[in-house]
Amino acid sequence: MFDQARREIMEPAARERALMAALPEHVAHAKRCSSTQAIRLHHIDAAEVSSREELTRLPLLRKRDLMYEQGRRRAGDPFGGFAASGWRGLAGTRRARRVFQSPGPLYEPEGEGLDPWRMSRAMAAAGFADGDLVHNSFSYHLTPAGAMMESGALALGCTVFPGGVGQTELQLAAILDLQPHAYVGTPSFLKILTEQAESRGMLLGNVTKALVSGEAFPPSMREWLQGRGIQAFQAYATADVGLIAYETKAREGLVLDEDVILEIVDPVSAEPVPPGDIGEVVITALNKDYPLIRLATGDLSAILPGRCPTGRTNTRIRGWLGRADQATKVRGMFVHPEHVAKVAQRHPQILKARLVIDGSIAEERLVLQVEAQSPSTELAAALVSSIREITKLRGEVAFVQPGQLAPDGKMIEDRRRYD
Repeated sequence: MFDQARREIMEPAARERALMAALPEHVAHAKRCSSTQAIRLHHIDAAEVSSREELTRLPLLRKRDLMYEQGRRRAGDPFGGFAASGWRGLAGTRRARRVFQSPGPLYEPEGEGLDPWRMSRAMAAAGFADGDLVHNSFSYHLTPAGAMMESGALALGCTVFPGGVGQTELQLAAILDLQPHAYVGTPSFLKILTEQAESRGMLLGNVTKALVSGEAFPPSMREWLQGRGIQAFQAYATADVGLIAYETKAREGLVLDEDVILEIVDPVSAEPVPPGDIGEVVITALNKDYPLIRLATGDLSAILPGRCPTGRTNTRIRGWLGRADQATKVRGMFVHPEHVAKVAQRHPQILKARLVIDGSIAEERLVLQVEAQSPSTELAAALVSSIREITKLRGEVAFVQPGQLAPDGKMIEDRRRYD
């Protein structure tokens, strides 16, 4: 942990030199140990990729590329040739400790090591410390969020209660019995647990600190939690690269993790945008097990000028500012336009569909607006089932007159209130 703290206060020029010095070997490792990266980067001399300018000449990698290659090569390599780790029968040179499935489906390997997703840095910034009991309400099923957070907490010397998602009454009972010091999970579920405890005239155990992620965390919710004695901080992470950035007690933007190289690019041209302008977040994480280079996350953000008042010297970003591809997060799960298209394809009666998300964080309502040839209660019930199966979320169906949905290409409309 001493080395971790020391890296956080490095002079920016020294950090940049260290990252650029590590980049050529990282590209060489990707070409050597990842068969698909070897094809994508066949024309690249890894030794020359030692500057940001050279890095921008490499192709962007998008989620759809991962999904295509994984789907195409699933029988022989569920990682689509992108991973450098695996298990017996795969070509990876390193051993994967776990494998996860995210919606898509997309498969991600977890490498060996104490904290492979690097979440301990975000937890330490949120005040988590050796000896704390942490209630982890992220999913331990299929997706990596629960394991991500658990590994970070264990690296700090914390004890973890693996609550997982749902089962509010059981989780609340455990909190009241065990009296944890800290919480990790979505902010909406923390609010639900807090409200349930208040309805019984109780506080939420000894929980005074939290690390939240997976959905928007508006100032109004942060202040609501502060009013109940809980200091909650954000972590920005993805299943592909782990921790990207984290909030500090300064509450001024999110500080980049030390092992990622950030670019902010124009979502259309892929050209870098001027510092301070909003663009798409592109990440190269120095992860030898899953060497994804120039991963375009689809998230929008912008660089925040200046240094963090806590003394951390790494670049800051403004946080999550929306999606470049209409996709959004609901209760910690991504909902993509492709999901809406899949629902429509299952039901030939549908002429057009649009998913509308309204309400507020923790109280979202998903309504699939549908233009259909023959609306019926049977079709509505079948659509509700398809929404649940494809997005893993509960939704409703509202039939509208043909021609009522605007011809604007929008398949997801986010009307949620973030104030």
